[in-house]
Amino acid sequence: MELVGIGVGPGDPDLLTVAAVRELSCAGRVFVPGIAPDVAGRAEAVVRVHLAHDRLERLVFALGDDVTGSQRRRHDCWDTAAARVVAHLREQGSSAAFATLGDPSVYSTFGYLATTVRQLLPRVRIRTVPGITAMQAAASAASLTLVEGAEGLTLLPLSRDLTSLDEALIRGGTVVAYKVGHRLAALRARVAAAGALDRAWCAEHLGTPQERITPLAHTDTAAYLSTVLVLPPRHGRGAQL
Repeated sequence: MELVGIGVGPGDPDLLTVAAVRELSCAGRVFVPGIAPDVAGRAEAVVRVHLAHDRLERLVFALGDDVTGSQRRRHDCWDTAAARVVAHLREQGSSAAFATLGDPSVYSTFGYLATTVRQLLPRVRIRTVPGITAMQAAASAASLTLVEGAEGLTLLPLSRDLTSLDEALIRGGTVVAYKVGHRLAALRARVAAAGALDRAWCAEHLGTPQERITPLAHTDTAAYLSTVLVLPPRHGRGAQL
């Protein structure tokens, strides 16, 4: 019995890796995350383009719940989803795949699911197939080099507060912020205060027909899963070595 976490990239079906397509094709069941039983998520949209069989099942997660409030519903969803995956594995004795946006090892729901599945079914084999991350896709869409030479890279989510953002901007290097959403105005003010607004971009709906890449200085609203890139000052080719 095996559970495979498959990174499906930021939203463009063309960015799915060959390994991911192969795993999806041979999995006994492909589970996809959603916010409700009747609502298809972005990961599901990517998977359906490549899936030749109908062995797909939606699992509900509290993906949009505020992390500063009670986490009871979030934990209940993890438990329910894991129990369903385990039931499939026990009944079929085969494999299951879980499709997740980006990469399964980077801020992914798969980590919580896999931990719970292993608790319920200790003998299960769990592995992952890496996927292209939002920061890579955003840099590509904006025609930017994410990091050069000795530059550092800080990746952080803005689901709670902006303290870590302030620290990263002071530290220097490239700063990438995920889940910008309703914190956009505060983020833009801090980036401006750090003197980096002319080196910052916002990417929304990556890999979809609604994709939008704009300078942060000209961005007034942003979707929840938007990605912001803030580059360090650069002074010519090889200066960062």
